[in-house]
Amino acid sequence: MNDIQEYMTRDHRECDAIFASLEEAVSKASWEDADLKMKEFLDSLNRHLEREERILFPAQEAAAGTNQGPTQVMRYEHEQMRGLLEQAQAALQARDSQLFAGHAETLHILMQQHNMKEEQVLYPMTDRLLGGQAADLVAQMSGI
Repeated sequence: MNDIQEYMTRDHRECDAIFASLEEAVSKASWEDADLKMKEFLDSLNRHLEREERILFPAQEAAAGTNQGPTQVMRYEHEQMRGLLEQAQAALQARDSQLFAGHAETLHILMQQHNMKEEQVLYPMTDRLLGGQAADLVAQMSGI
């Protein structure tokens, strides 16, 4: 798979599936399962964000000649997601399913909007700018 958009979109879907299983575990008050799913989701999301922040965004910015475009917005949204995740983790640790659900809903909306921007704007732009480097970038990201 040499297409950045395809690779990163698949990564989004994997994160989404884990997040849905986390929400389901909390809704059933299956706390031990929810703890495991939270760890799995954190690992998956952090790996995805690291792929973008350490490899994809710097390559895109170098090719575009600026870091003042879409990648700046994406980094800001990553920080928002991290903050919401901290709140969701605290609610999970407190075994407060209603508070968790509120944070999870906000996080879900932010992730969906964020993913749409990346999938419809950033990733296609990056594929156009870095098409010849796509296979190498995907290989680097796969190593994280």
